[in-house]
Amino acid sequence: MKKNKTLSIATKLILILLLVGTLTAGEIKVAVAANVSYAIKPLIKEFNKTNKTKVKIVLGSSGKLTAQIINGAPYDLFLSANMKYPNRLYQDKIALKKPVVYAQGTLVLFSSKKTQLNDISIINTAQKIAIANPKTAPYGKAAYEAISNANLLENNIKKFIYAENISQTVQYTLIAADIGFIAKASLFAPKMSTYKEKENYIDIDASLYTPINQGIALLSSKNEAQVFYNFIISKKAKEVFEKYGYIVE
Repeated sequence: MKKNKTLSIATKLILILLLVGTLTAGEIKVAVAANVSYAIKPLIKEFNKTNKTKVKIVLGSSGKLTAQIINGAPYDLFLSANMKYPNRLYQDKIALKKPVVYAQGTLVLFSSKKTQLNDISIINTAQKIAIANPKTAPYGKAAYEAISNANLLENNIKKFIYAENISQTVQYTLIAADIGFIAKASLFAPKMSTYKEKENYIDIDASLYTPINQGIALLSSKNEAQVFYNFIISKKAKEVFEKYGYIVE
């Protein structure tokens, strides 16, 4: 009986410690560029294997998220689709340390219709082309550059349907456009699993656009924010990013 009582007390102590650990687990809020929407949950899952910090995410275009941060939005970190916006936040003394690249994005040309895709010039045959807003969305800027550098802009600019971010570009391509320029990472959404390379999508020649170096900005002095920052630039995170179509060093 005495032994059972001792075990019972020990069990209670363990349960109390677990409860206290749960109650004291930190929380951070992370602004995340839309193109990372499919990789972020696996990243958080990997992070939570060794850290119980609760990670809340807010998705959007990098330009709009930056505007929110400048206007005081309480984000602890920002995973941008380029380096321009994190560097701006650092120059404005909002980011606490010089931003670094966590992954490099890649661009694909996608159509929900089964088509023989050979190269970017196929857009000449399209009536509507979905593209993210090049003024606020880095993937939109890259798409615009690629079209321009391929000498296809003049013939096609009137066909553009502008989306707010890369996730919306995927939606427009699926329901309103013949073809669209999307992040390769978008192909990892469950609804995209039936589409095939060469029939529905092709990689855009990387020489046609400026490399999409995606940067992370640390915005908070919270210990939990620093820990998540360190995770995002770690080998473990890079393995996840690579699985989702990104280039990592």
